Amino acid sequence: MRKALRWLLAFTVFIGTLSTAGAATAAQPEATGTTDIKERLLSIPGVSLIEEKPYTGYRFFVLGFTQPIDHRHPSKGTFQQRITVLHKDVARPTVFFTSGYNVSTTPRRSEPTQIVDGNQVSLEYRFFTPSRPDPADWSKLDIWQAASDQHRVFKALKKIYSKNWITTGGSKGGMTATYYERFYPKDMDGVVAYVAPNDVVNNEDSAYDRFFAKVGTKECRDRLNAVQREALVRREPLEKKYAEYAAAEGFTFDTVGSLDKAYEAVVLDYVWGYWQYNLLENCGDDELIPADAKTATDDQIWNSIDTVSGFSFYTDQGLSPYTPYYYQAATQLGAPTIKFPHIEKKYIRYGYQPPRNFVPRDIPTKFQPSAMRDVDTWVKHNARHMLYVYGQNDPWGAEPFHLGKGAKDSYVFTAPGMNHGANVAGLVADQKALATARILDWAGVSDAAVAQAKPLAKFDRKLDVRDVEREPTLRP
Repeated sequence: MRKALRWLLAFTVFIGTLSTAGAATAAQPEATGTTDIKERLLSIPGVSLIEEKPYTGYRFFVLGFTQPIDHRHPSKGTFQQRITVLHKDVARPTVFFTSGYNVSTTPRRSEPTQIVDGNQVSLEYRFFTPSRPDPADWSKLDIWQAASDQHRVFKALKKIYSKNWITTGGSKGGMTATYYERFYPKDMDGVVAYVAPNDVVNNEDSAYDRFFAKVGTKECRDRLNAVQREALVRREPLEKKYAEYAAAEGFTFDTVGSLDKAYEAVVLDYVWGYWQYNLLENCGDDELIPADAKTATDDQIWNSIDTVSGFSFYTDQGLSPYTPYYYQAATQLGAPTIKFPHIEKKYIRYGYQPPRNFVPRDIPTKFQPSAMRDVDTWVKHNARHMLYVYGQNDPWGAEPFHLGKGAKDSYVFTAPGMNHGANVAGLVADQKALATARILDWAGVSDAAVAQAKPLAKFDRKLDVRDVEREPTLRP
């Protein structure tokens, strides 16, 4: 499950559209006589230019933004947080995007940005390098501090981008968009949260077990389960191969504790990782998933596990970039635990390991069970202009956000057959039209555009690319 965490970064970094036609949208010229947008951005206190990259029809800036380490005590030091601005026109709406992880420094456009044909401001989540205070006080990494980062960026840029704003993100980015709305509900005009997990009670994860008992087809489930089990049956020869691989690459296992623990973690991620990032139709690919696990060679089992889960991930080198995520999972977000009824107990030594095992021991953690309950309750009773999109075959959708009687103009939709890359374009026709129309309306575009319920910008194969760079499955 953990590697899905890794495959997720580019996805959470940018959710593109599924459309396949069209060309780059040319920006409409801004009024003559106005100050250049770069000068306007750099005139904001605390903003500095890291680089500008050209893109037809846009201006794209990578910026530094000075943030307090502690928003409750701003006098106690600052750090530099990276943001990017994909500028089209100050007369257009703005989409505020975050993956919940690092920010991409390549021009990209999230699905809502394409729908509203607007600007996009993207934020790097605090404590993901290089946006990390030095020294790092990890107690200042929580959902309220992160939401306050977004609030300060919004207040600063709203002076330039005065039209409507929508916040968005996928997976942990969808969670981040939700937490921002919970703590600063007056900032945004709408929220579009993709495949956002909602682990309200950390110790109750039976929803995931029910999901894996029925996802896809029995034939596909049996095939995946057999490969996963076989990798544990052949633990000795495959761990020898793992040790050789680690030695050749210079990998170490101090954080997780041992190669043996890392090996089992990778193998137990396999089924989860498959459904998170693959489609049911890929289950018949013999190169990806051996048809008969018992007669498959060691190399075939190794390659299948490595392709889906990634043997490099639970090394110190693989885990290090994701320490901020695992810290949050160990303190506020929670993490799923599932059972493996198809594997005899004698083959499982550790089971799904808690996120604490993937955080260096010199960083203290203490779980706060009230954090997710608070957000869940707030969404149920206070959601306004919020859209959640899930994938039918995505494990993270097993514990989604729900809307209560207090929610207004808010929706939860599920894209049939889709995985962790689910988006509005993958919804059934009537839901797709409704979701698109609501996003356009929240963005404050014309009534005629809302009525048409179609993206205002044409698909751009570079800006709207849907790179699903994997991340560990334990991380959304």
